[in-house]
Amino acid sequence: MVSPASPRGRSWRQDGVAAQPTALVRMADAGDLYISWRWTHDMAATGIGLVPQAQLTETLNALDDALPGEALGHALTAGAFASYESELALAERLARTFLPYGLAKQLYDLYRSGVRPHLRIQPSPRVAQVPWELLAPDPQVRLVEIADISLLAPVSVVHAAARPSRPWAATRHLPVVGVLDPRVPGFRADSGLGSVLGRMAADAPVARMVAGYAAEGRWRPAVQEPVEAFRRTDLDREWLGSALRAGAARLLYVGHVTAAAPGTGLSENAQLHLACTADTIGFAAPVRAHRPLSAKDLLLGSYGLDADTDRNVADPDAVPEPGRTRWPIPSRVALIACESGGDLRFGEALGLATAMIHGGAETVTAGRWTLPTDLAFHRLAGADPAARPLQDAVCAIDSAHEREDAVLAHNDWQRERLTAWRELRTVQHSPVLWGAFATISTV
Repeated sequence: MVSPASPRGRSWRQDGVAAQPTALVRMADAGDLYISWRWTHDMAATGIGLVPQAQLTETLNALDDALPGEALGHALTAGAFASYESELALAERLARTFLPYGLAKQLYDLYRSGVRPHLRIQPSPRVAQVPWELLAPDPQVRLVEIADISLLAPVSVVHAAARPSRPWAATRHLPVVGVLDPRVPGFRADSGLGSVLGRMAADAPVARMVAGYAAEGRWRPAVQEPVEAFRRTDLDREWLGSALRAGAARLLYVGHVTAAAPGTGLSENAQLHLACTADTIGFAAPVRAHRPLSAKDLLLGSYGLDADTDRNVADPDAVPEPGRTRWPIPSRVALIACESGGDLRFGEALGLATAMIHGGAETVTAGRWTLPTDLAFHRLAGADPAARPLQDAVCAIDSAHEREDAVLAHNDWQRERLTAWRELRTVQHSPVLWGAFATISTV
């Protein structure tokens, strides 16, 4: 498609031009997959593509075989993401399946003109785990190199009448609320809901990140030493609500998410694991000594709890409070956890990412699939012991959310990671981790 000798495309936003060419790309499952797109600067520039069901199934099966899950060791050592050559072959297959010829030609024409447009993608549930950034229309070019890419939030949620507005420009000076690897009651550090970051040292990347915010007085919870921000036992839903109501620019969560299975149709059952004990009031059933915070909690707050006798019964004299006031979500949210964006796999997306948008977020970065920890890279894949891919990803996403244009900054980081993967081809640079993250934007 594109000669490797051609110059890299530029984003109009980088050059101060008012309008960046933007395409809205929407998909629909109907046995076959239908892909439509239109350009906001030229209403006549539209198109429709179709992916036959047989091709769609074969491609998605290949992607599923590559993704980390229960067989994490396979994904890091033998799956398509384990080597550059096999990952590129998968990326080319994804492009042949999901990039319609008409759209590819329009992107190529813009690229040849030195323009990098913005693709705002609304995937159908069946293709929600596709890493659009990695698509390779040519062996030398990935889609993220010729376009900025973000995901569209559900229109019904964005334009809901009761949805709060918290613009980034008006709130960016406020504190960062950080929930970093909270200690989940009833689970040891080496258990299923144990530590994701491991033992933290003051000179570790994420600890240095916390130290920078603490020095500015912008980190919540306030800490004297950066290591005090990790593995805390007090970061439960009550603390979170209090911290958010006090005012926040951003929420940064690094920990565990339990995604609802797409076959259930109950995306609102996705769970965020804080330091909440089992006697906490909430919709989710307790797990050992712990009650997760579900998307249903974030959406409904205390409405309905007094009638839900199978779970924790609220005070019958209490006045119900909606989730958006109990947990007023800031403009930008990063959910760095396994399949934290899993609600996009549902026809009715009401999971954690959507709940954040419903509560006021403009921008949410979340994971499409299971995230390997640094320990997994070391023990299962033999990565350099000094490498900290997950910590580096946390810092990069955090930094992107501090920038004026979070989507551009996120894509710039992925372009940097792609360059390292192309040049070094070692597992710690594989998109098995950084390719998992997508940014959902409402603006």
